[in-house]
Amino acid sequence: MVDYEVEGRVALITLNRPEARNAVNRQVAEEMEAAIDRLESDNDTWVGVLRAVTVGDKPTFCSGQDLKSIGSPEGNSMTAKGGFGGIVTRDRSKPIIAAVDGLATAGGCEIVLSCDMVVATTRSSFGLAEVKRSLVAGAGGLFRLPWAIGRRAALEAILTGEPFPAERAYQLGLVSRLVEPGEAEASAIALANKIGENAPLAVWESRKVVLASDDADEAELWALTQTAMKKMMGSEDLQEGLKAFAEKRAPQWKGR
Repeated sequence: MVDYEVEGRVALITLNRPEARNAVNRQVAEEMEAAIDRLESDNDTWVGVLRAVTVGDKPTFCSGQDLKSIGSPEGNSMTAKGGFGGIVTRDRSKPIIAAVDGLATAGGCEIVLSCDMVVATTRSSFGLAEVKRSLVAGAGGLFRLPWAIGRRAALEAILTGEPFPAERAYQLGLVSRLVEPGEAEASAIALANKIGENAPLAVWESRKVVLASDDADEAELWALTQTAMKKMMGSEDLQEGLKAFAEKRAPQWKGR
């Protein structure tokens, strides 16, 4: 239900349950957590791309919680490290890019919001439909969507439960790159490879400070930045970067 493969420095994590609109159940959550474990533990893999197998004229990236299995052990879509879907509360160092070609709704949208960047096609849309079922978006959507697109736009989406198109998501800043149908995966991999050209320790430390800026005060952010700088100054990769610059060649990063 969640596949994992590696291309170069990029881990490809695939939601593969199209017969259920890639809805999340226990197995999906556990396999997602295991996939992120592999990404985090593999020293040679530096960036992840989260994609989905979709079918039909109205493809779905992920429809969220598998409502048909709620109340059964199979319907428990929470994991210890990742929370819903094995990902939304996961503490990790490596960036993950969502490649969305279709509808990401409810928990599916919350999975997208837990990723670091989003590449989406023009036929994609995003929504938090929980209010239509007398539920609330309990996997981070109620605060991550306002962070991504602003409070008023988020309130409209959350309180109506209606999805909004990828073009609007791109205008509001949720989507990093907007591409034609069928091109999300290739574009996300290209973005991941571009990130992978850079020193991995610097990428991971920079990501940490950017994420902390959501709720940390300025003094905390200065402290985090200084800590990151100290780590870089003591790294082998810094010496390699300086040497490569002097020798006018591409650096050979080691991640240490």
